Amino acid sequence: MSDAVPLGVDFGTSHTVAVVRTADAAFTPLLFDGSPMLPSAVYAEPGGALVVGREALHAMRLEPARFEPNPKRCVDDGAVLLGDREVPVADMIGAVLARVGEEYTRVVGTAPGSVTLTHPAAWASTRRVILLDAAARAGWREPRLVPEPVAAAARFAASRGVAVGSAVVVADFGGGTFDCAVVRRTGTGFEVVEVDGRERLGGVDVDEALVRRFRDRVEGDAEWRRLLAPETAADRRHRRSLYDDVRSAKELLSRRQSAEIFLPVFDRDSHLTRAELEETARPLLEEATRVTGAVMRLAGVQAGEVAGLFLVGGGSRMPLVATMLHHATGIVPTVWEQPELVVAQGALLTAAPAVPVAGGGTVPVPASRAPASPAQAVSAPIPRRDQPPGPARTEPYPVSPGAPPVAEPAAHRRPDRPARLWVVRGLLAVQVVFMVILAPRFGGYFFELGAAITFSIVVCACIVLSAVRHRVALWTCVALQFVLVVGLWTI
Repeated sequence: MSDAVPLGVDFGTSHTVAVVRTADAAFTPLLFDGSPMLPSAVYAEPGGALVVGREALHAMRLEPARFEPNPKRCVDDGAVLLGDREVPVADMIGAVLARVGEEYTRVVGTAPGSVTLTHPAAWASTRRVILLDAAARAGWREPRLVPEPVAAAARFAASRGVAVGSAVVVADFGGGTFDCAVVRRTGTGFEVVEVDGRERLGGVDVDEALVRRFRDRVEGDAEWRRLLAPETAADRRHRRSLYDDVRSAKELLSRRQSAEIFLPVFDRDSHLTRAELEETARPLLEEATRVTGAVMRLAGVQAGEVAGLFLVGGGSRMPLVATMLHHATGIVPTVWEQPELVVAQGALLTAAPAVPVAGGGTVPVPASRAPASPAQAVSAPIPRRDQPPGPARTEPYPVSPGAPPVAEPAAHRRPDRPARLWVVRGLLAVQVVFMVILAPRFGGYFFELGAAITFSIVVCACIVLSAVRHRVALWTCVALQFVLVVGLWTI
């Protein structure tokens, strides 16, 4: 369906995000119960039907054994026992995708015809086949699969510009996991150079740490048992209310210095400051910074060679995430106002026609580069407007007080000719002067002296060249050194 409104879907561990792109190049998130984030949770009803999203969260309070909060984590399990029956993982994921398809049909008026579905870059073919199977069960025919960091990098490049050969570091701090990848711009798009991540290192884990902090602060073992190990429907509602309040306070503290959290069962409020939140989250974020540094080292990229450090995922809203990564890498991160939408938006850009880019080659980017736009209050039928939308906010979200401004990537610099290479060329020229001009003229002592000097110069040049990875110049250096050694031997 060439005229179909394209759909980009980011199926996440804790939430799923879906975005459509209209003819005027505007990104519009699909909304589920008023939110662009659909909980990926699944609940198996006694009759056999699978319900998802907030409906599943609500039903879980009655029979938790029929509930699976994170189907994505079960991708290797084949099937999961929900209540009294085993449910294939493809069925659970397919139920979530089917809910996305229902909202798409309600908004657009037709079934999804052009779908791009993202997945973790580390997923092998077995897991991707399960994702395709789930999409087929949702009624989606031949969706395109795109690695999540590739989609995020495409979104970054659409607004900033990334030269061919440059690298982008994508740090995805989601609800349930942290993933980091280095992707490099090629003539046809982006390719993943290195990737790593951590399970159970996301926003949900920060929530758990905050609840433990409140437990240490507020006495009452019996009350905490009711909240953390509920046995009745009422206590399960209290537990859900507590975690909802903790998550809301955490998000509020990205803009304010303090927030109040209501502790059900205790029937009292408790105060939480941003400093306390950061103290609680810091041990988790330190692991995220270690992963990011390791990925960059394995990819062989330095801070000066990176076009940008792009933070995506809802957990990136916390200012401390950007601050710690800035200190660890020396790169000021870029964070947009709605980082949870970035991957789904970028998925749509990877399907766009290829156009020329700086440095030569082409990359899949849209003909009209639409800036990031905030989510709307409700989903509405897609308008068919003749005029393009007005400009929206494109500046990155402030990441830390006093941080230097984000440096624009050098879009016109040739990445295959770094500045250091000119130094190497100068050193090689000095060696040629000694060997070709001065040595025959003076001979003897001066030749030996010049050879000794140029020997040191060439060694330094080899060290520099090993960093810039310019093979042609490196082999030239080796060849000249061989000639030098032969000359010394014959003296």
